[in-house]
Amino acid sequence: MEATVAERGQITLPKAVRDALGLVKGSVLKVELDGGRIVLRKDVSEALRKVRGKFKLVDGLTTTDEALRAIRGRAPSDPVDQ
Repeated sequence: MEATVAERGQITLPKAVRDALGLVKGSVLKVELDGGRIVLRKDVSEALRKVRGKFKLVDGLTTTDEALRAIRGRAPSDPVDQ
């Protein structure tokens, strides 16, 4: 896929890219430079802010880490039991 830089420095993202990422008018993208590449990332911070605090942990679990361990088992950073 290609995009052409317009006179004012704007580009149009191909429709397939917009559709794949769910981008609509007003969507915020993070722009990063990685060597000679431009990296665009969808900004999800607003979506996370909207859902923060809306979900409760199952009784008996007090932290997100505990909930993830209950689902996934031991984390790679956990000390090994001997």
